[in-house]
Amino acid sequence: MNPGVSRARRQHKSPTAARAAEPVDLAHLRRFTLGDKHLEEEILGLFLSQVPITIATLKRAETDGAWYVAAHTLQGSARAVGARRLALLAAQAERLGGISDPGACRMMVGMLEEAAEEAQSFLGSLKHKARSTS
Repeated sequence: MNPGVSRARRQHKSPTAARAAEPVDLAHLRRFTLGDKHLEEEILGLFLSQVPITIATLKRAETDGAWYVAAHTLQGSARAVGARRLALLAAQAERLGGISDPGACRMMVGMLEEAAEEAQSFLGSLKHKARSTS
């Protein structure tokens, strides 16, 4: 095969691949809300307001149970809106098993904060685009 063609194929992202690279899978969210825009906005609003609270709960968890509940909560809400990376990281946090390794907990919280910021920025940019095209 021609190397130039091969390289072009690798660089071309299919719509599915591009969606998977986005911090929030909007197609998943639309399926979850059955295409109801108002419900979508309400769920995203709740997600955006709760993520920082849940991450703060992880930071100050004093028991394994508190850590697990916060990680599980974050995982569920991230999955519901299609924030796949955040959901995967929250699942990893859940599997940490608790707070016995403070260094691992700090590292995990840092990764969760980064993934949450990506999702929040992505959703914020969508709101900005929607306002500017209205």
